[in-house]
Amino acid sequence: MKPLTILMDERDNVAIVANDGGLPAGTVLASGLVLVDKVPQAHKVALVDIPEGGAVRRYNVPIGYALKPIPAGSWVHERLLRMPEARELEGLPIATVKPEPQPALEGYSFEGYVNPDGSVGTRNILAITQTVQCVAGVTEFAVQRIKAELLPKYPNVDDVVALEHGYGCGVAIDAPDAIIPIRTLRNISLNPNFGGEVMVVSLGCEKLQPERLLPPGSIELKDERKDEALDVVCLQDEAHVGFMSMVDSIVRQAEVHLKRLNARRRQTVPASALVVGVQCGGSDAFSGVTANPAVGFCTDLLVRAGATVMFSEVTEVRDGIDQLTSRATTPEVAEAMIREMAWYDAYLKRGSADRSANTTPGNKKGGLSNIVEKAMGSIVKSGSSPISGVVSPGEKATQKGLLYAATPASDFICGTLQLAAGMNLHVFTTGRGTPYGLAECPVIKVATRDDLARRWHDLMDINAGTIATGEKTIADVGWEMFRLMLDVASGRKKTWAEQWKLHNALVLFNPAPVT
Repeated sequence: MKPLTILMDERDNVAIVANDGGLPAGTVLASGLVLVDKVPQAHKVALVDIPEGGAVRRYNVPIGYALKPIPAGSWVHERLLRMPEARELEGLPIATVKPEPQPALEGYSFEGYVNPDGSVGTRNILAITQTVQCVAGVTEFAVQRIKAELLPKYPNVDDVVALEHGYGCGVAIDAPDAIIPIRTLRNISLNPNFGGEVMVVSLGCEKLQPERLLPPGSIELKDERKDEALDVVCLQDEAHVGFMSMVDSIVRQAEVHLKRLNARRRQTVPASALVVGVQCGGSDAFSGVTANPAVGFCTDLLVRAGATVMFSEVTEVRDGIDQLTSRATTPEVAEAMIREMAWYDAYLKRGSADRSANTTPGNKKGGLSNIVEKAMGSIVKSGSSPISGVVSPGEKATQKGLLYAATPASDFICGTLQLAAGMNLHVFTTGRGTPYGLAECPVIKVATRDDLARRWHDLMDINAGTIATGEKTIADVGWEMFRLMLDVASGRKKTWAEQWKLHNALVLFNPAPVT
């Protein structure tokens, strides 16, 4: 077996082992360096002697400082490193990077559903909004009936989805941060994949009343429907006698929306109508080598095509804040990113935690020593385009280009907030492996390494591990991803998560108190 190591920057003093199963002690690398330890796949090997207190550099960034001398050829892991302090949020470079404008990428399109507000869906889904967790069981029972009895009659409708969540009552709904979960659920209800058809199931006594969730004017309808009242089924309504009365009411109202959705047809729209959320989960050291750089390349293609791309996960970019503020198009965009980072620093501090709480046992087993190293590999999903805007948690994206959507790093919460921002297509990279998916939006899964792609062949849509082995370049996989996006957005292809109907729950971010 030929030893294969990957160096991210010529100034680095560690490289990662790419071979499946790792490399045993005594292995001689191409440079002549002999391994003094067995080094697992994706883990780091010291290329030179690193003294106690010396910086361990990857991506030409100090990802830690040696707690004791580390001889060349040694396995470098988290127990040998002291994590650097977080970068202060003062004195940062502000809008200093001015890349040469890239030529527009023209002539690319997909078949999508154009909505009354001008947004475009990649799917045609009836979503049933719920104001409170109390109604979830009844709504799900009704949804199963709708799928069995009604959906076959409306072949142009892709699915019926209950927007279940854990919010709505037992919360401090007037607390300042309560606006985050409320606007998140509001904007998810208006996601482009739902065609502007809003239907609400309410209990009746909850704090999050329908008119507070979706006030007048929040739904943009066609002229002939502008005077319509919000469609609400209230389970505590006196007209309901018995459980089946509630279910029948939900089913009856659903058919009204199904008829309208079924009349819609896909039409050719430019690639600029894509709103793509990019995210990583179950990350390993290959994430920043293969999958995330390919996503970054694809991000640049999408931006050149006029699309909207959101990258997220505050704790997974916090250590590269200087990289982000320098790429801001304006000082105002840079300051908005700094405000989001400062808010999140304070949020973590209130819980007696910091960014180091992010990394998981799987991350470390996959070769990521700490959040600094993880962040350097996460940021590359954003590509090289200028950052033109910032989306606060629960807000809707209102502009094109590359946006920073400030979200927690939790896969489920991040995905939920990206849906609220208007995401109509999702790209998710993974190294350790996760069957993550969303019912509300297609999720393209990208494997970071060959072994995962081989074992999870019917869960991963793209294998970026071919970059590590040299079979393909980052550009090759980036273009493959771009073309697959257009096919998936058009409904010509389904992702594996769609085929298996693997759907994770919506998880609202609620930093406000629970009563």
